Amino acid sequence: MTIPQPVQSPMIGHVHLKVSDLNRAIAFYGEVLGFELTQRYGDRAAFLGAGGYHHHIGLNTWDSLGALPPPAGHTGLYHTALLYPDRAALGQVVARVLEAGIALEGAADHGVSEAVYLRDPDGNGVELYRDRPQADWPRDHDGQLRMVNARLDVAALVEEGRSDP
Repeated sequence: MTIPQPVQSPMIGHVHLKVSDLNRAIAFYGEVLGFELTQRYGDRAAFLGAGGYHHHIGLNTWDSLGALPPPAGHTGLYHTALLYPDRAALGQVVARVLEAGIALEGAADHGVSEAVYLRDPDGNGVELYRDRPQADWPRDHDGQLRMVNARLDVAALVEEGRSDP
């Protein structure tokens, strides 16, 4: 089976994470990353969304209240990638992350996108990124996609986010 043509990108509807502290996770995904709390089930689960959507992120402590993150070297989610509409919006969220004292684990210009990498309070990987227009993607002489892993100027990204109204 292949995706029907013309290509209709499959879309991930939401991610649902096991967290150890619900309020801490709500603060990170809500106050820092900018998602809106859409529903809460007491002190055990919450759902957050953007743009009026019912939820992009589910959080629960059903099996994980007070738990430790999985140790390094084990299988599990590598990261959740959150796509922002443009460079200014990405710069704004990265500024909030840095102002909240959250360390970045990495930042890269992939040619097709610009991305920063960090961890949520439970140690889950989070990628914040924006895509470049497809016409600007790097390609070789045969037209094949050639993504890169170049340095991203985070300071310039944040400055662009701050200068956008």
